[in-house]
Amino acid sequence: MSDSLHIHKPEDGHDHDHSHKLQPVQKKHDHGSHGDSCCSSKAAAPSLIKLSETPTDGARLSSFRIDAMDCPTEQTLIQNKLGKLSGVQQLEFNLINRVLGVTHDLPSTAPIIDAIKSLGMVAEPLEKGVEAPAPAAEKKHWWPLALSGVGALAAEVIHFTNAAPNWVVAIIALVSILSGGLTTYKKGWIALKNLNLNINALMSIAVTGAILIGQWPEAAMVMFLFTVAELIEAKSLDRARNAIGGLMQMTPEQATVQQADGNWVEQDVKSIELGARVRVRPGERIGLDGEVVSGTSTIDQAPITGESLPIEKTVGDKVFAGTINQAGSLEYTVTAAANNSTLARIIHAVEQAQGARAPTQRFVDQFSKIYTPAVFILALAVAVIPPLFMGAVWFDWIYRALVLLVVACPCALVISTPVTIVSGLAAAARKGILVKGGVYLEGGYKLDYLALDKTGTITHGKPVQTDYLSLGPTADETAPAIAAALAGRSDHPVSLAIANAAVDKQFAPLVVDNFEALAGRGVRGEVNGQVYHLGNHRLVEELNLCSPALEEKLFALEKQGKSVVLLLDKSGPLALFAVADTVKESSREAIQQLHDLGIKTLMLTGDNVHTAQAIAAQVGIDEAKGDLLPTDKLQAIEALYAKGHNVGMVGDGINDAPALARAEIGFAMAAAGTDTAIETADVALMDDDLRKIPTFIRLSRQTSSILKQNIALALVIKVIFLGVTFAGIATMWMAVFADMGVSLLVVFNGLRLLRK
Repeated sequence: MSDSLHIHKPEDGHDHDHSHKLQPVQKKHDHGSHGDSCCSSKAAAPSLIKLSETPTDGARLSSFRIDAMDCPTEQTLIQNKLGKLSGVQQLEFNLINRVLGVTHDLPSTAPIIDAIKSLGMVAEPLEKGVEAPAPAAEKKHWWPLALSGVGALAAEVIHFTNAAPNWVVAIIALVSILSGGLTTYKKGWIALKNLNLNINALMSIAVTGAILIGQWPEAAMVMFLFTVAELIEAKSLDRARNAIGGLMQMTPEQATVQQADGNWVEQDVKSIELGARVRVRPGERIGLDGEVVSGTSTIDQAPITGESLPIEKTVGDKVFAGTINQAGSLEYTVTAAANNSTLARIIHAVEQAQGARAPTQRFVDQFSKIYTPAVFILALAVAVIPPLFMGAVWFDWIYRALVLLVVACPCALVISTPVTIVSGLAAAARKGILVKGGVYLEGGYKLDYLALDKTGTITHGKPVQTDYLSLGPTADETAPAIAAALAGRSDHPVSLAIANAAVDKQFAPLVVDNFEALAGRGVRGEVNGQVYHLGNHRLVEELNLCSPALEEKLFALEKQGKSVVLLLDKSGPLALFAVADTVKESSREAIQQLHDLGIKTLMLTGDNVHTAQAIAAQVGIDEAKGDLLPTDKLQAIEALYAKGHNVGMVGDGINDAPALARAEIGFAMAAAGTDTAIETADVALMDDDLRKIPTFIRLSRQTSSILKQNIALALVIKVIFLGVTFAGIATMWMAVFADMGVSLLVVFNGLRLLRK
């Protein structure tokens, strides 16, 4: 995997200026608020909000743990409050860990803490460099909710049977409302004070209105049902949140480390230093990233790469934290600290990816910001206009307005997108596909053309010897040994392939004297006092040792996409060696799956045209282009765009960077253990299995389909109930059932992406 994938790409997936400079990626975040969403949305994302375009030189970052900040509702309140505070320049919300980062030039953090306190929340400063602990599960007593439910039911029964005076019903209902809905009232009041019409504010207004017109039983039942539905919704959304949090639990807390005196001691993985020697027994999880220095084993790498089969590991191979050692005992040296392991970077990348919200999510957020105030104004009009101008009964139309407030709440609409996107991101991570934002997860379904690099993507990227032919007048058994001795002195991939092919044949070692590398042609050296050349077609021509018969043999092999090397002495060619980069078995299946999905394929490579066409024919690629420079690959992508195609690009080298930047989605191959690939690719495939791309496209199509289903479901049911409300049929508790029922439906629908 190359360090080259530093590609700056806007959030919409397009590169509009075509400058294609390699630079560190700055993933953009939507600077708007999340709109007026329901409070239990724990699937919300880390997001960056810039309040000042010109930060001062003295600005510093202060971090705060805010336990009450676990949903977009609190984020909106904090953003609006701190946005008015002079000196605050930037806010970074991490709702998953309930951490707020504030960039400011204030002399102290006291004004920030006080501002957050005024919102009914406590901001606990975090020391620099200290990682925030995972949010503890909030323990709530069950009895207030139970009391609220019993009270609401009792009020309804007594009112229906006329078993007691109205004042008794009012007292029972009031106890129910206060025991179950005090938190809602508190949050609603704070929202109203800050001119924010969120779900808590709307529900508080609706319940209070019902009380004022004497609908005590309904007011109690509405508050109870809202509290229960919110609790169920929070538990459901926690599943999406825990899908990512569960990755963190894959790393063991302790590992066996060799001490200075040679003894082995159990030690906390967070305290183990780089270079330490760690032992892992069969059946244990590996605690840290490292390189094997002793032993051989098979390791289940599914948590990192999504590979279904265990991988053989021996001395020199990489191992990753969170993977499972299966067969033998291994010892490895630590190459990354616990907070910088491949698994830790994956978790961090997925958390950050939630901040780059998908187009549907941005649309819903913007829609909600307009929709909620519009609904509030409509409810006021419903309550006032018919009685004032049409002689209608005040009680009836005020009641309908209150029902309208509950029915029209955008809760289901707002919550449908983040839970679906988070579920999709987590599902992809489980399969070894790291998606760097909802924009790419949702956009993958639009791809209809995929461009692919050859070396390291379709092929293994490691040439091997495929053919040997003796050309001497008599069979010369020493030719392979001489060629291997000359090739072993070179570091060229083709020479290494010839040298490696001779290892199993156990030739007697030969001494090479007066060795010389001939740039672009081959090598020369003396073996047993005889001068030999090992080189390409060009070298044979320069030595005037070519012939029509040899040309025919060379052309036949080159047409198959093979590189040909010849061993020569002063009399002529002695032997011919053909070397080729072999195709991965997974590549053929991947191309077939892409074709089954209706996606056409194009191979772009710097290799010669013959090689390109030969490899393309082997794996079934629709079209191949060879002899391409980086700018040529870019032009090939541009040409597909000009024909109206949506193009993805797969690559792993610096020569692919311009094309990767221009493509709708850039896929980086074999990213496991590579910092830059994880941090910069749009989609990083953690191993080198090309079949993960059709898997990603299928997941993208399913995500897009669920997003559309959720929005349609939310809007259709809203419209139906609005009609029922204007007809005077709907009651407030029916409205709560409708609103929260739809919310739960869209949440459960989004969670389907987590199914294996």
